[in-house]
Amino acid sequence: MSKKTYITTAIPYVNGTPHVGHAVDYLLADVYYKYCIERGIEVRFQAGTDEHGNKIYDKATSLGIPVKQYVKDNSERFRNFITKLGVEPTDFIRTTDPNHERRVQLIWQKITGHIYPSTYEGWYCSGCESFITDKEYEETNGVCPDHQKPYERLSEKNYYLRISDFKQQIKSAIESGEMQILPEFRKREVLKLLETSPDVSVSRPKKNLSWGIPVPGDTEQVMYVWVDALANYLTVLGYPEEDISDFWPADVQFVGKDILRFHAIIWPSILLALGLPLPKRILSHGHVLANGQKMSKSIGNVVDPTEIIDKYGLDPFRYFFLRHIDTFADSDFTWDKFNAAYSGELANDLGNLVQRLAVLSNKNSVSLNDNDTMEAKQIALDNPEYSKLMQNLEFSKAFDYIWSLVQDLNKEINDKQPWAVAKTNPETAKSILLELDKKLLTVTCLLAPFLPETTKKIFAIFGRTITIPSPLFPK
Repeated sequence: MSKKTYITTAIPYVNGTPHVGHAVDYLLADVYYKYCIERGIEVRFQAGTDEHGNKIYDKATSLGIPVKQYVKDNSERFRNFITKLGVEPTDFIRTTDPNHERRVQLIWQKITGHIYPSTYEGWYCSGCESFITDKEYEETNGVCPDHQKPYERLSEKNYYLRISDFKQQIKSAIESGEMQILPEFRKREVLKLLETSPDVSVSRPKKNLSWGIPVPGDTEQVMYVWVDALANYLTVLGYPEEDISDFWPADVQFVGKDILRFHAIIWPSILLALGLPLPKRILSHGHVLANGQKMSKSIGNVVDPTEIIDKYGLDPFRYFFLRHIDTFADSDFTWDKFNAAYSGELANDLGNLVQRLAVLSNKNSVSLNDNDTMEAKQIALDNPEYSKLMQNLEFSKAFDYIWSLVQDLNKEINDKQPWAVAKTNPETAKSILLELDKKLLTVTCLLAPFLPETTKKIFAIFGRTITIPSPLFPK
């Protein structure tokens, strides 16, 4: 692994509230960030908010709030949500930051050789803020499947980025692994989309999009979301005013499957136009379903992540959404599944394990020293199976592997019965418990990127003097 790493997350529109999809994006990135930090790697970890566009302007207007105040308040809401998740980005960017706006205009000027003006007529979704093809219009019967709104027919003069200039380079980069798309089936989807991907509109007439960054040299045009929002991954590093070679290309960019094509086709085109290397990996995670259905306000099945955290605590939330929500595929949330995971696994497997070992160790005067702790940490760092899964970004599988070790420890306690051994051979019982305690700390080190609060509690319990804990996960 490189000694310097850059991790990015998709920046959400600020016209809505944070949801579980945002949470998954942040949590996956945060797990990898914490994993890298533990290994002494210097990391830049970006998050932010996308604050331009008609949806945002219209929402602020409908609420009677000045748009600048509206985006400021909502951006702060996302920052607070990120903190509530225990996520720790090193950089947070807003697309209304003056530095971002200035740098985006400089980026536009650098790629003008691949931009041309044209008049376009087609079907447009204001919710997606994008045009679609006639074929897509026919396949969806003229209604956006994501926003349940009929497409509008628009005709306007725009500037276009010539995607055709870069198709072969992007294809070669994906096929060779220079830019890895994860999972593999998403890679195949991107390659298929790339074949017919049209040039893309990168501006809108000011009369149709007033809330945005002006196009350099054309007062009648405003930059469209693709250059404005996607460029945040560079502008937050200081590009093009600063040298970003220490951290670019990004090691991994985390995005939802619904915006993968923009990150795997449009974004690489912008980078190639700038003469910059492509990101090393783009991880596309799936959606969180509710009882097998897509979450929707109209259906009334939306799960509020804040509600779960407030009721159960942070680490139970992280546990479910990092272990039981597959890193790569759509996964289902139900309250029954959550409660089963919380009570049957987290509280029972891990909570009871900690409780039993702490009580037995305390009763038998077993304590760990600094060398024991360092040894446990080193064993965790050297674990090859865990390292392979984490470096391959297979986080839910890595979590499953850790949990198998938790279950093995529970079995080992039952098999060795140190409480029975202590009756006839106290010193042997102490040796058994010391070894079990060290194994628990090793497992805890593996858990650290996933359950940071729980990790701190367990290390506090198994300090120089082992203390009997109150339940780690209260009912």
